[in-house]
Amino acid sequence: MGKKAIVVGASSGIGLEVAKILIEQGWTVGVAARRTELLQSIGADAVKRIDVTADNASEALRQLIDELGGMDLFFYASGIGKQNRELTEDIELATVQTNAVGFTRMIGEAYRFFANQRSGHIAAITSIAGTKGLGPAPAYSATKAMQNVYLQALEQQAYSRGLNIRFTDIRPGFVDTALLSGDFHYPMMLRPEKVAREIVYAINHRQHIRIIDWKYRILTAVWRRVPRWIWRRLKL
Repeated sequence: MGKKAIVVGASSGIGLEVAKILIEQGWTVGVAARRTELLQSIGADAVKRIDVTADNASEALRQLIDELGGMDLFFYASGIGKQNRELTEDIELATVQTNAVGFTRMIGEAYRFFANQRSGHIAAITSIAGTKGLGPAPAYSATKAMQNVYLQALEQQAYSRGLNIRFTDIRPGFVDTALLSGDFHYPMMLRPEKVAREIVYAINHRQHIRIIDWKYRILTAVWRRVPRWIWRRLKL
C-alpha cells in the first residue's frame, strides 16, 4: 500500500505547495483548510474543511483520516501572525487561539492517532520567530516558541513510550505568502515553492529540525548568542 499524508492548512502558500509535491511523489494525500475552493483542483484524494480554532476540528480530522483510509504523515501548516506594536488585544488573542490552541488541538489529535497505531510522522511549520522574543510581534514569537517546545516534548514522550513516531520541526524565515502581505517590507524573503521543496526533503530524510534556508540558519545561530541585556535594547 502507498504512503498516506494529510496536510492541514493546504489552501495557500507553503501548505499548498507541499501538498502538490507529495501528490507528485505518489503519496495518497488528504488536504484540509478553512477555505477549500482552491483544494478541489490539486488532485488530492480527499478534501475536508477544517477550522483549527473550532471545537469540532479534532473530530473533522479523524473523519478525514477515515476517508483517506489511514495516515502515515501529518503535515501541519496552519497559522497566523502579524506585527502588533500597539499590542492590540484582538490580534494577540487571535494569534494565541490559532497558533497555540489550534496547534495543540491538531497536533495532539494526530499524535493520539499515531500512538494508537504505534508509528507515524508529524511535521509542522513553526518559525525562526520562536528563537527570541520579537517586540514587533509578541504573541507570534511566543506561540512559535511554544510550538518548538511542544514538538520537542512530544518527541521525548513518544520515545519514552516506545512509539515509532517521528517529528520534523520546520522553521522557515520570511516567506512570500499572504501571511506577510502588506506595506511592511520583510528582508530575505523566500519563495514558497523553494521552501516546500526543502520541507519535503527534510520529511523524506527524517530530519528533526529544519531551519530554512542557509541565511536564516546563520541568523538564528547569531540570535541565540545575543545576551538579554543587548537583545532588549535592539530596535526591531
